[in-house]
Amino acid sequence: MQEVLNQFEKSKVWHLVQRPKNKTIIDIRWVFKNNLDEQGNITRNKARLVVQGYNQEEGIDYDKTFAPIARMEAIRMLIAFAAHMKFTLYQMDVKSAFLNG
Repeated sequence: MQEVLNQFEKSKVWHLVQRPKNKTIIDIRWVFKNNLDEQGNITRNKARLVVQGYNQEEGIDYDKTFAPIARMEAIRMLIAFAAHMKFTLYQMDVKSAFLNG
């Protein structure tokens, strides 16, 4: 949790404001997960902050949706196109996708 909170502070993505009277507040919650190795031993504890989207109503609380997940078919097409065009591809891991969404 502390690593995620440090990312918030480092990225300066949040600041405290007064609650607007005519707006719905969308809650967030922590999701915890243990990464296991082949023997079932815990190798890492992970914490993720997620939005409780079921509190939203289309047209009121949002008008766009985003899914930061790439399908394998799209990745294959990208790699094939890049190989055909002789492009160089780079890979990166975004630790704080929630912040950069």
